[in-house]
Amino acid sequence: MKQGKHLSMIRSFHLADWFTLGNAACGVGALFAVMSYLQSQDVRHLLFACALIPLALIFDVFDGRIARWRQQTSSLGRELDSLADVISFGVAPVAIAYGAGMDGLWDRLILIYFVACGVSRLARYNITAETLAQGSDKVKYFEGTPIPSSLLLVIVIAIAAVYGAIGNHIWFGMTHIGPWQFHPLVLMFAVSGSLMISRTLHIPKL
Repeated sequence: MKQGKHLSMIRSFHLADWFTLGNAACGVGALFAVMSYLQSQDVRHLLFACALIPLALIFDVFDGRIARWRQQTSSLGRELDSLADVISFGVAPVAIAYGAGMDGLWDRLILIYFVACGVSRLARYNITAETLAQGSDKVKYFEGTPIPSSLLLVIVIAIAAVYGAIGNHIWFGMTHIGPWQFHPLVLMFAVSGSLMISRTLHIPKL
């Protein structure tokens, strides 16, 4: 390899790609904040994790707009965006839910289902984006709800945390189905995941 080729991939990133990486960084930061909450039980860490998700959404919105403004859209940028979204709007929200008390085995299965739906939703979007764009540089609508809609679930958890309705005091309580725990609040993740993989639900893209 010739001298000066080190980190050539990073040097080739466009401005929009750095915003995408900011999105991913927020998601990873949220994961660390949840871990800190589980260690310390200081609810401020959980609220900080929740606050990082809307910040990730800001990065996510601006990376696309900057790419179109600078006319620097690329397949690399689209893949980066999907990977960042999986972290910030898929994995981070379920980690926040787990930290808030949705930690029974049935809860975990539903949270895994949610992430699987989010990954499937993004993969389908990537392979159909050109068709949905109908010849323009922008997709006209989403098939199913976009994965950043998980922000609504995070807002619910943040409100619950403010009112102390997490852990043993989580809204709607806890029940047993067979030998395992189930927290009904986790059903909002099941609904959200199912809406993401809907092919009949069309959401206009602004």
